[in-house]
Amino acid sequence: MPKATRDQRPSVKDEETYQALRDDGASKEKAARIANAQANSSMKPSKKGGEADPYEEWTRDDLYDQAQKIGIEGRSKMDKGELIEALRNH
Repeated sequence: MPKATRDQRPSVKDEETYQALRDDGASKEKAARIANAQANSSMKPSKKGGEADPYEEWTRDDLYDQAQKIGIEGRSKMDKGELIEALRNH
């Protein structure tokens, strides 16, 4: 099996959604995650939204924990605003 390179993009199930998200500035990972969720009929991503409080209402510790879960680098030196920005742009 060939070894994956950094230039290869993630597997995508909904190419049209993926391209639209990339054109809007989403990262390859984020675009693939959203496109694949929309292609999976059991996930219904459009019906899940709005359940969590906005990041502005989270504590810095909660934001830090979320950043740690998804592997955001440099999170320990970030203030609350920087954590929110990093989470939204991941």
